[in-house]
Amino acid sequence: MNFGKVLVPLVGIVLIAGAWRSYGWAGVALAVGAMVMFVLLNLNRAIQVLRRAADRPIGTVASAVMLNAKLKPKASLLHVVALTRAIGELRSLKDTQPEVFRWTDAGGSWVDATFVNGKLTEWNLVRPEPMEDEAAAIEADAPASDAVKPGATDALRPPV
Repeated sequence: MNFGKVLVPLVGIVLIAGAWRSYGWAGVALAVGAMVMFVLLNLNRAIQVLRRAADRPIGTVASAVMLNAKLKPKASLLHVVALTRAIGELRSLKDTQPEVFRWTDAGGSWVDATFVNGKLTEWNLVRPEPMEDEAAAIEADAPASDAVKPGATDALRPPV
C-alpha cells in the first residue's frame, strides 16, 4: 500500500489542527500558507524540468555512459528527466506498469530504465560493438606502447 496517499493529508490535517490550537486563525493561515508554498515550489520545479526537456528531442542524452553512472535506485522519473534534460522514449505499452524508457546518445549507446509507480527500479546500459573496419582504424591510430615519447630521451640523460 502507498502510505503517502494517506500520510500526507493526515500530516496536513494534524498541522492545521496544531496551528489552530496554538495560535487560532492566524496559525491556520500560517500553516495553510506554508503548505501552499510547498506545493507551489514543487510545481515550479516540475514545470522548469519539463520546460528544459521540451527543447530536446525525445529519448536523447549527451552521454549514455554518464547517465548510467548517475542513476540511482528509487529515483523518480522527474529526477531522471532532470538529469537527461530530455523526456525518455517510451518502450512499453502506454499506461501499463512497469514503464520502460530509453535514452540514446549520438554514439549509438543507450540506457533502458524501468520505472514502477514512477520510481526507478532497474536500468541497463547497452553499447554497440565497433565494426571490424572501425576497430582496425582505432588500432592503427593508437601509438605503440613501446614507442619513445618526445622528451623521454632527455629524462634518461645523467645530469651534467
